[in-house]
This record gives sequence, C-alpha cells and structure tokens, in this order.
Amino acid sequence: MPKSTDYVAKQPDAAGRILYDSAEDSVWHDLMMRQMPSVEERMATPYLEGLALLDLPSDRVAQCKEVSQTLGATTGWRVEPVPALIPFGRFFSLLADRCFPAASFIRRREHFDYIEEPDIFHEIFGHAPLLTDARFAAFSHAIGQAGMQAEKTDYVWLIRLYWFSIEFGLTRENGEIKGLGSGLASSIAELQWATSDKPELRPFDVIDILRMPYRIDILQPVYFLIEDLNDLFAAAQRNLLADVAAARALGQHAARYPARRA
Repeated sequence: MPKSTDYVAKQPDAAGRILYDSAEDSVWHDLMMRQMPSVEERMATPYLEGLALLDLPSDRVAQCKEVSQTLGATTGWRVEPVPALIPFGRFFSLLADRCFPAASFIRRREHFDYIEEPDIFHEIFGHAPLLTDARFAAFSHAIGQAGMQAEKTDYVWLIRLYWFSIEFGLTRENGEIKGLGSGLASSIAELQWATSDKPELRPFDVIDILRMPYRIDILQPVYFLIEDLNDLFAAAQRNLLADVAAARALGQHAARYPARRA
C-alpha cells in the first residue's frame, strides 16, 4: 500500500453521515457514468448482482451507513469510514469483525483516471457488491481471521491471496473472461486491460498466488483466472497460515514488473 497520501479523511457526523460537497458528488457521478458501460460488459455476474442489490445513488457519493444497511440485511457485514491509509494488521482485524474499511475521501479531478490509494468510489463501488454475496463475504472473513493469527512478517504473503482474488481476480462465464475484483470494477483502464489478451493469466492456485509479488501503481502484468468460483470459496476452509509457510519455503516468484523508481 502507499506509504503517504495528500488526502484527508472526512469524518462522519453524529448521525454517521459524511458531508460531501457538490464538486465531490459530481466526481462520484462522473466516475459511475464512465465506468458503468464497461462494468456491464466486462464484470462477472456475482459483482453485477451485488451492484444491483446495493442500488447505489448516481447523483451523490454513497454513504457508508446506507450501504451497511443492505449488507447487514444480506450477509451481516458493514462498511465503516477510515483514514486513507491503514496498516495490514488493522485491515485484517476489521475483516475478521465483518467490517470493510472504506477510505472516506473521494479523489480530486486531477486524479480522476488513476489514484494510487483507495478512495470511497473504489471502496463502495468496487468492494461492496461482492460483500452482498455470503460466499465472498465468508472468504473475506477467513482472510481477516488468518491475518489476526499471522505474524507481521507473514502479512505481505497473506495479502496476496486477497489482492489476486477480491481485488484483481478474474473468472470465466460462457467462455468469456470477466472481471471479479474491486480493482477492476473501479478502474476502466484496468478492467479493459485485464479482460484483453495482453496480460499473463495463471490458473487459480493458492500457493502460487502467495508467492506472486505485485505493484499497486501499475496495470497488473499477471492475473489469476478462477475457472470455478467454488475453488475460491474452498480456500476459506484451508489452513492459510500453513499455506503461507509453504509458500515462504518455496520462495517468492521473480517479479513480472520493473522495479519502482525511488
């Protein structure tokens, strides 16, 4: 995750609502209008069904409180605003509590096409739809529980399973590659790239994923294709800490991307 940000978290009022101004509402609207055609064409059914269930507003920034009402009624999850950057330990603890942390700010116009740190659009439009599905919610909960038991040195290994599935996972529907993860749903460039014939696609394999390093600031050079979503859900029943140990013993894969400039 990025180590610093020039965004400031917005604080909810006593009723749990965050005040967004008209310019911020306009950014949300324009992001949704730009993203929806690509999402409808290229995202997988579980995401699309969750998005329809949430019925997010298009004319203003969605509120965590109202999204939590839908999640609470379907899977028992909730969304809570947090500062832009939280450590892995805090992230895992929230998932273990069936709470998804949502950065409360929305990107400025100059970062409209790309923002390195997650904003409220990525968190709500990207992540919340899959959390309406009990199977995906259980997988996220399992990642959180594993993280709570992991050593800090294991965090960067464990988070890769989340990154290459819930953030950037792909699946196949009726012979077509479809986006599954939130990082795809909330990025028009990433979604189109990931579902093209240009990046490397690897079969879903937990140990292989845990060994794969990634960068957050580029289009991913490698994606994992989950042919059968039951393989992902079954991963929630695995001993993920034992899997991390096995991956560490085998060693990290060579990076598929150039080194980041200092």
